[in-house]
Amino acid sequence: MEHTIRRQTLGDLLRRTAARSPNKTAVVCGETSWSYAELNRICNRLAHGLAAHGVRPGDRVAILSRNSHAFVAVRFALARLGAVLVPINFMLNGAEAGFILRDSGAGLLCVGSDMVELGRTAAAHAPAVEGLIWLPGETEAQPPADMPTFAELLAERDDEPDVTLDSRMPLQLIYTSGTEALPKGAVLSHEAVLWEYVSCVIEGEMSADDVVLHALPLYHCAQLDVFLGPCVYVGATNIITGQPRPEVILPLLERHRISSFFAPPTIWIALLRSPLFDSTDLSVLRKGYYGASIMPVEVLLELQRRLPQVRLWNFYGQTEIAPLATVLKPEDQLRKAGSAGKPVLNVETRVVDADGNAVPPGVVGEIVHRSPQLLNGYYNNPEKTDEAFAGGWFHSGDLAVVDDEGYITIVDRKKDMIKSGGENVASREVEETIYRMAGVSEVAVIGVPDPYWVEAVVAVVVPKPDHTLSEAAVIAHCRACLAHFKVPKRVVFAESLPKNPSGKLLKRELRGRYG
Repeated sequence: MEHTIRRQTLGDLLRRTAARSPNKTAVVCGETSWSYAELNRICNRLAHGLAAHGVRPGDRVAILSRNSHAFVAVRFALARLGAVLVPINFMLNGAEAGFILRDSGAGLLCVGSDMVELGRTAAAHAPAVEGLIWLPGETEAQPPADMPTFAELLAERDDEPDVTLDSRMPLQLIYTSGTEALPKGAVLSHEAVLWEYVSCVIEGEMSADDVVLHALPLYHCAQLDVFLGPCVYVGATNIITGQPRPEVILPLLERHRISSFFAPPTIWIALLRSPLFDSTDLSVLRKGYYGASIMPVEVLLELQRRLPQVRLWNFYGQTEIAPLATVLKPEDQLRKAGSAGKPVLNVETRVVDADGNAVPPGVVGEIVHRSPQLLNGYYNNPEKTDEAFAGGWFHSGDLAVVDDEGYITIVDRKKDMIKSGGENVASREVEETIYRMAGVSEVAVIGVPDPYWVEAVVAVVVPKPDHTLSEAAVIAHCRACLAHFKVPKRVVFAESLPKNPSGKLLKRELRGRYG
């Protein structure tokens, strides 16, 4: 058909990879293994089944599921139909997930095998949802009798649906909370996401030879669009798990001879602390990626000591830019430790003051971007869209400094900057200082209301096993390294820090707990 001759959409990428490498293993999840030819056919069959279920171009279809082979198939089948994927964080409660369903206008909800009741509760908050579809997961489970299943949706015909698609059409609607009470839906087109894939492949040196473990949630754009999508683009082999725990990850790394793995620093730390780490054969692992937060320098040094063959990349970005914006490459990990690096291939980034003027090196400003990777806007929210694009740049909300070589270092989120006694305290600087103590496994620094300081600096510390730490020792260490106003007024000890499934620290929970 004429409309397919020059087309470049997400579904087109999979067809081309399947044509290049039909027999190569594309996806492995639990006992399920699909070649690229099989994945391509299954996505076509599922697309026909969804179309028969009433899904049309532009329709929003939500997914509430842990990582699985079915999640991957739904993702590409919807792209083939021109429908819009709405991935939902499965850590939300029913009302919160229901808000996303209602706000997006999703008419269909796909639920993972252990998300059925949450899905039903969420759908009850969203009258537009006309049905739920059950998806199989990593382990065997029985679907409810009253719900159509993934297998039942697979049509007999496996030709590609004849749908008029355009690269500027919306591909996905991903909700990001930012600093507001209600999340905002970022509308990203096929075009934006595919430009971002090019940046990922080039900057992350991704190749068809990679065997990649996808363990962080696919509902989050980092795993979905920095790793899964680009890996399908180049024809790598993708191992899928919905259980990002050391006792699951480490055996999978060994069993599948994984060469490439992404995790936020919190997960890398958990792997290093696992009793399985030293007995796991990780000799094939060559590429390690981290993001979501900066790797503490002491942890970076430990990773390089215990995994000397692994080259590391720091990927920084946010949902609205699909999401990769800057990269710190392997050769700069120690030379520029703590930095988020430089803008990637298809992104232009500046650090600016309140008037939009570029700040000189060493001065704190806000990160802003221009890029074909950027969102079209926030769904049904023109006011927030205009605010985000003020002055012709996208405003990230992240505070940073740039050095005289152009390397960007994140100082903090605007919302995480602590204003103590009239002085700005970057929580990350205090965290890096405390990480240098030998007995510290993890630390989060927050600001809590205080009648004298307005906000008091509080450190929440997780000690390493068999190490004893005291509040006095942590404070004394900080006093020796930091200006007096940055020193924690209080240190509390915890067995663990609250995190979302993407490994990000939930500082709002800590503020609620210790405020």
